[in-house]
Amino acid sequence: MNTETLDKMRKMKFYGMARAFKMTLEAGKAEQYTADQLISLMVESEWDDRHNRSIGRHINNAHFRYKAAIEQIIYEGERSIDQNQIMRLAECEFITRKENVLITGSTGIGKSFIASAIGHQACLLGYKTMYFNATKLFSQLKMAKGDGTYAKEISRIEKQHLIIIDDFGIQPLDGHNRSALMEIIEDRHAKASLIITAQVPVNMWHEVIGETTMADAILDRIVHGAHRVELFGESMRKKKTLLNLN
Repeated sequence: MNTETLDKMRKMKFYGMARAFKMTLEAGKAEQYTADQLISLMVESEWDDRHNRSIGRHINNAHFRYKAAIEQIIYEGERSIDQNQIMRLAECEFITRKENVLITGSTGIGKSFIASAIGHQACLLGYKTMYFNATKLFSQLKMAKGDGTYAKEISRIEKQHLIIIDDFGIQPLDGHNRSALMEIIEDRHAKASLIITAQVPVNMWHEVIGETTMADAILDRIVHGAHRVELFGESMRKKKTLLNLN
């Protein structure tokens, strides 16, 4: 009977429940539980299993650049990172409030790592998150225009609680990319959150976007009320390379 019960649990995809029931049987502890205690144990195990699988899906779907965690962020004096600010962002209340985060600094300083760490934390808290390299995102949307899947791609982005646009401003935006960015920002304004990383200081983004009227509209929606993280110091990648050589 127990074998049949376990088989039915697996067929119904109650994997956590089946695991808990099997472990209880193998340990010979089934008789130590009352009926309600055993049911509670199996339901709790199923709940945890589904929650963990959901987190796993969120992380896999996000396609982060780095497997980064908040605990791995290095706080050195020259980087001028406010640890309290990072810990507050890690609580992801900014997502609940539909606010944006702007992370700027020179190449290799750790912008992408911090953005990925916050994004990973968002996934752990159940928020749907996606990471994009800015250049690849705009290229992908341009191809989507050509093959008729643009609306589908924009809709997929719109459904995320948080999107990360990494390495923004490497190249000035052309008309198509400017329009795509405007559509993404307009869809998310006061509805969902955005993290943008850039080597270019925020006060130069107007030149990167181009076309004064549209740049004004985009920046008004991105920058107003956003959390700013400005990184300083030497390239972390360069430091790691030197340490490995030594």
